[in-house]
Amino acid sequence: MLELRDLHAYYGTSHVVQGISLSVGAGEAVGLMGRNGVGKTTTLKAIMGLEARTRGEIVFDGQELAGLPSHARAARGLGYVPEERAVFPQMTVEENVRIGALIHRPRDVRACLDAAYELFPILRERRLQLAGTLSGGQQKMLSLARGLALRPKLLLVDEPTEGLMPANVALIGAALAKATTLGVAVLVVDASFDLIMETCNRLYAMDRGVLTGMFRPGEFAGPDELAARYLGAVSA
Repeated sequence: MLELRDLHAYYGTSHVVQGISLSVGAGEAVGLMGRNGVGKTTTLKAIMGLEARTRGEIVFDGQELAGLPSHARAARGLGYVPEERAVFPQMTVEENVRIGALIHRPRDVRACLDAAYELFPILRERRLQLAGTLSGGQQKMLSLARGLALRPKLLLVDEPTEGLMPANVALIGAALAKATTLGVAVLVVDASFDLIMETCNRLYAMDRGVLTGMFRPGEFAGPDELAARYLGAVSA
């Protein structure tokens, strides 16, 4: 599905991602964890074609993506949910999800909407509400629902639970798990140890631009052990 081979990426003059290699299989959920500023978001942006300076191989579904613009990568089945609450505030909830479904034929849009509402019932209740008036947690759900409405083969998800209450974190985790049962592969960056452990098949640890290890859920008793061994610092 996805293979990164010796990927380097730059943010301005800074060499942020320094030769990482990782994989995500079809229908697999993979986590990427690390402290702030170690290159996780830059990695996702490089895969999506949102970083201007990269080198190395990004092979997706058997095709090399280097040099392709982000919209061409999306057309091949890559989806991206950014860290920010990336909703269109002056459009309704339903209009936001419809934008994600525009790539599909008109008769499929209803199915995309129904799938989004099944994942997040609160969005059905708020479907006619302006997205900008939703709570922060609801906007996160909407952003994820719109990304899934693309019916991607692989969805890149950046910090979906940042700042959310535990109940909303559980909803996000359940939605990601449900997506994988529908055949969507997921590469997720998140600081929630519990979300990653409960949702992902495998986890890569990242520190200062390089990968420091790969492991599976259950190999660590908690976030402090993970941080001490792989992330360069004990977590708070």
